[in-house]
Amino acid sequence: MSNISVLDTNWVGRPHSVAAALLESDGHRAIIDPGPESTYATLRERLASRGLSVAQLDAVLLTHIHLDHAGASGSLVRDNPRITVYVHQLGAAHLIDPGKLLASAARLWPETLHQLFGHTLPVPKENLHILEGGEMLTLGSRKLDVAYTPGHASHHVSYFDAAEGVAFVGDTTGIRIDNGPYILPATPPPDINLETWENSFAAILERRPSRLFLTHFGYAEDPAAHIDQFRHRLHGWARVAGECLRSASNEEEAKSAFVTRAQNEMQSLLGLSEAEHHAFTAGLDLSFLGLARYLRKKAEAAA
Repeated sequence: MSNISVLDTNWVGRPHSVAAALLESDGHRAIIDPGPESTYATLRERLASRGLSVAQLDAVLLTHIHLDHAGASGSLVRDNPRITVYVHQLGAAHLIDPGKLLASAARLWPETLHQLFGHTLPVPKENLHILEGGEMLTLGSRKLDVAYTPGHASHHVSYFDAAEGVAFVGDTTGIRIDNGPYILPATPPPDINLETWENSFAAILERRPSRLFLTHFGYAEDPAAHIDQFRHRLHGWARVAGECLRSASNEEEAKSAFVTRAQNEMQSLLGLSEAEHHAFTAGLDLSFLGLARYLRKKAEAAA
């Protein structure tokens, strides 16, 4: 048996915000991006509804270590010490000791960190399988090709199941809820880089997947068209962020202007309620901060 299931972790009570993927193949069970620790109880419930428990999992595969994707990893290993956690080499140290990651997150969410992400536990070094990109993983009878796909994060990888035609791309191709009409860039600090992102788009397209699995949220069809639309909006948002920075008297004013323009764009295509859902899932203020940092670094390099 080979099966892929979408597990809705119901992040902060919001359905269709964070999706984990359960991969089953010949008795081997793996989860791609288990979500934050705050949704760990829901993840266990989703497994139980399929007659499974954490004790029956063999692996956790992380696209990257941001808390909304990877925060539950330590809890999973605590409850099942035989789980192998796959992670890119640049993210591994932050799983072993999440102190710096949590300190950075606390600066971005000073009032709501625990509510959003729960209590993030470390992952023992001996449970880690370090990735660089270019590996072929065997999980039961399933084969997964690993590609290094930075842009959103310097430690981002994507997994490709050629037999199923599915690419598990984390945040590399944005946020698109239920294959809906709007693809939202997630561009939080500190690693945003539009140049390396282009290489990641190419790495995905050259493998010709028939659909993309997005952590936020579910399957996106027609990967080439999806990536083309996402690339257009990603670069468009970068231009808007630059315009806001140039016209505002300070960064806080620029951020407010950027968020207003992004909200108006989203609401015109999605309506008020679904635009708010998308904005909550990504954080428009964080997207501005990441793009502003990228633009400053690019200007400094040019100078």
